[in-house]
Amino acid sequence: MGVSKLDVLYRRLLLTKLFIQGWGRPEDLKRLFEFRKIIGNREKCQNLVPRDYPVHINKVEEQSDCKILDGHFISPLAHYVPDIMPSESITARFQFIVPKRWNSKYKPVCIHLAGTGDHMASLAVSNWPKPLPLVPCLSWSTASGVFTTGVLSKAVNWRELEKQYYTQSVYEEEIIQMLEYCGTDSFKMGQDFVKHSPSSVDSLSCLDLNSGILHLDIGNKVPSSEVGHCLSRNRNNLSSSTEELLVQDAPKMQCVNQIFSTSTSNANFSNEQNHRISRKNDSLQRESLRFMKGVMDECTHVANFSVPVDPTLIIVIQAKEDAYIPRTGVRSLQEIWPGCEIRYLNGGHVSAYLFKQGLFRLVIQSKH
Repeated sequence: MGVSKLDVLYRRLLLTKLFIQGWGRPEDLKRLFEFRKIIGNREKCQNLVPRDYPVHINKVEEQSDCKILDGHFISPLAHYVPDIMPSESITARFQFIVPKRWNSKYKPVCIHLAGTGDHMASLAVSNWPKPLPLVPCLSWSTASGVFTTGVLSKAVNWRELEKQYYTQSVYEEEIIQMLEYCGTDSFKMGQDFVKHSPSSVDSLSCLDLNSGILHLDIGNKVPSSEVGHCLSRNRNNLSSSTEELLVQDAPKMQCVNQIFSTSTSNANFSNEQNHRISRKNDSLQRESLRFMKGVMDECTHVANFSVPVDPTLIIVIQAKEDAYIPRTGVRSLQEIWPGCEIRYLNGGHVSAYLFKQGLFRLVIQSKH
């Protein structure tokens, strides 16, 4: 599968960063993962929101052929997992367009989620206890690839994530144990994932952990090139003065040999420690990447949620060269939702969004 150059270029023009404050509080992650187990089961979650849940209409605008209602409601998540949502997200706002005259006795409603909401629509349909048409536009089976191998991975603050993962043992000792998904593309079975995605960790190479963090007592850090240069210079100086030393008494020569031997030993020790630091950094990069994949799979992989009541009502629209949502190494939606249809567009994510919205609407209309 090729990668859209327009997707890559567009992402480079944006300066926004993701996860700038790290993973967040470990206790919040634990609460989210526990609640995910509930909403991942249709039988458990379908009655979480009562039928008379408060919904407020703020404004009604009259048009010639329709009414436009602006309203809001408090996200139920704020009640079930309090103090975890950003304040901007607690109040959910919507716009509802209602025709003044219906052309038939049926009254279909199209729910359009803004921005990155398409994947969340897929998860919502999996929880609905009745057949429901779904058209995921430019969405796939999990969001993990978006942040680990897609172009958005370059915007992730990997430096902070790595440091947090290494210095707080709770991530490795407790939180990882809560990540349940064990599909063929799960991080628990994903040794090949890290091996075959070196481009995903380009931005991790800038992380420079000092000896204190790594618990290595090597004093001031000296680049290996300088160590080699100093050793070579000392060796030449010793060689040039050897003839004079041979004329002198043997004890002095023995002392010089001991000094040279000690210098060589110290240089080898420094090289070994530098190698250990490099190896530790590589390990941290892999672990941080795998942890990100595990967290995203846990919360967004559709295999972690119930299969929709009737997958044949689902048409997935994908861009062949989508660089934002990679499909390589990820389970197909047709495997997870047998009977769903997948249609591919030429081009990438950005071009599809800019020039293919008419096609999106036609597919949505065909499902009514």
